[in-house]
Amino acid sequence: MMTAVPALPPSDAADDSAEFLAGLGRRVRDARARRGLSRKALSLEARVSERYLAQLEAGEGNASVVLLRRVAVALGATLPELLGESSPEHRLIRRFLDELPPHRLEDALFRLLREFGRDDAARRSRIALVGLRGAGKTTLGQALAREFHWPFVELDREIEREAAVGLSELFMLHGQAGYRRIERRCLERVLEANDRLVMAVGGGIVSEPETFHLLLDRCFTVWVKAEPAQHMARVVAQGDFRPMEGSHEAMADLARILAAREPLYRKADAVVDTSAADPAQSLRQLKDLARA
Repeated sequence: MMTAVPALPPSDAADDSAEFLAGLGRRVRDARARRGLSRKALSLEARVSERYLAQLEAGEGNASVVLLRRVAVALGATLPELLGESSPEHRLIRRFLDELPPHRLEDALFRLLREFGRDDAARRSRIALVGLRGAGKTTLGQALAREFHWPFVELDREIEREAAVGLSELFMLHGQAGYRRIERRCLERVLEANDRLVMAVGGGIVSEPETFHLLLDRCFTVWVKAEPAQHMARVVAQGDFRPMEGSHEAMADLARILAAREPLYRKADAVVDTSAADPAQSLRQLKDLARA
């Protein structure tokens, strides 16, 4: 004979529901912030009303499962993640990570990706070159792709094709958050479509943790490195004279950006320094790294 499970008193049930909805709203709000989405932008991507999102984030009303699933997809999350459901192991790992200081958290995630991510053979069939503009990513990437008979993809050109505008106009129309959303979509599409490729990505991809971690997980990543003066000289040689309009300030800004991003660039699998090397030397070094 089954023993009846006593029902919660009405007040306890209401408190439990309110706590659940408040936690759900907080997780949606946090996920939206991580993706850099406004509530309006998320409502358009998820095909739900802004009013629904406002109520959801405030922990008010009932959450439709169908609409909630749309929100989860738009946020790059799963329903269990938004609902806060997890195994005891997940909860232990989360508790451990929650106790880490912020500067250790990024390192812990990086180590998890390296230890438990995709196997190295699969990653080495996709070579991704990261670094600031003017480092030589496109030149080296095209040359390596020819040597390997693999396709070469420049992610910025894929972004321009999807947005149907140039990068400068894209930033003006949609801002940094809009650009990063399209960048993520393009990266996912390119990786899905190509088992083998050489790809050059924008230097700022490291500033979007989820996108950069996807790149690290799916590709053998090489930081193409150069000194600030080399970066500027090569950009000018490409016909872009804007840095020379305020060369002193531009050089200082470039040095600051490079210094700020260096710890992130160092998460790449390998480094090719093109500062003092000619293109043939850099290509040989890159080929050796890719075949190692």
